[in-house]
Amino acid sequence: MTELYRVENLRVDMQLPGGLIPFAKPPQLNILDGISFSLDAGETFGLVGESGSGKTTLARAMLGLVPATGTLRFRGAALEEASLRRDTAMMFQDPVASLSPRMQVGAAITEPYAIHRIPRAERTSAADLLARVGLPPALAGRYPHELSGGQARRVCAARALALNPALVIADEPTAGLDVSIQGDILNLMADLKRDRGIAFLIITHNLSVLRHPAVRVAVLYLGRLVETGPAAEVFARPLHPYTASLIASEPDPDPRRRRADLAIRGEIPGLLRRPSGCVFHTRCPLAEARCRSEAPILREIAPGRSLRCHLAGQEPTERTPT
Repeated sequence: MTELYRVENLRVDMQLPGGLIPFAKPPQLNILDGISFSLDAGETFGLVGESGSGKTTLARAMLGLVPATGTLRFRGAALEEASLRRDTAMMFQDPVASLSPRMQVGAAITEPYAIHRIPRAERTSAADLLARVGLPPALAGRYPHELSGGQARRVCAARALALNPALVIADEPTAGLDVSIQGDILNLMADLKRDRGIAFLIITHNLSVLRHPAVRVAVLYLGRLVETGPAAEVFARPLHPYTASLIASEPDPDPRRRRADLAIRGEIPGLLRRPSGCVFHTRCPLAEARCRSEAPILREIAPGRSLRCHLAGQEPTERTPT
């Protein structure tokens, strides 16, 4: 496979508002801390984590929308040198809010042509873009508030396809949709990957969304990657307690199946209160004394499989809480 996008040691800090002390330097909030992974051309890569883990900030950093340090390379070129705006697109978490309420669907999905000054001879009609995502041409005359949730998602997909991007970042692409409509959206993305060779980065808090489309997955917690690897291996044998807990929390239609008690305890801490040691130890049912004082590093434990955990090499169900 050809590497499309590489992220190395990415860090994002946000300056917080100043306090009550005059001339005091405002504190900084670290949102992402040392993120590294790569994405191949035509690949579907899944990024999963709870709200507040930094998923959307990572997507914005990859698009050059927020200041970041580290190395970002698109098609082998440094981010500032790459034609990123034309070759990447985003499907936003709230599709209706991402569309202008004053603009008809047809104008909204062809707007990228005007922004990038694409010659008319190279443009695709709104009707053809809608057809690519399974929508009728008549929808071009509607306004965003007239669309159903599934239609709005497809309209955003049509707009994302206007410039024939190499990478589409889909932020919670199935949020708020019925199960059957979720399947339709995921099938649409799979078809676009197969027919047009588009790479997808799917951002979600729901691991089950990634079971079928994703080739590889990365699990993010409080701004740090805790596990990465081939999707099939991660689902079959999760090694980090956080990943195992996310999988164990998925609904199972078979009441005869019993899973290990790996439920996540409590709420995710705020980034201002990121725990010392392993960032997950305050909620981990298997935490040991070492986890509370020593921060594990993300290390490769098998080809293509990385883990940030002191308990590597043990099955989650074999570990004994302390």
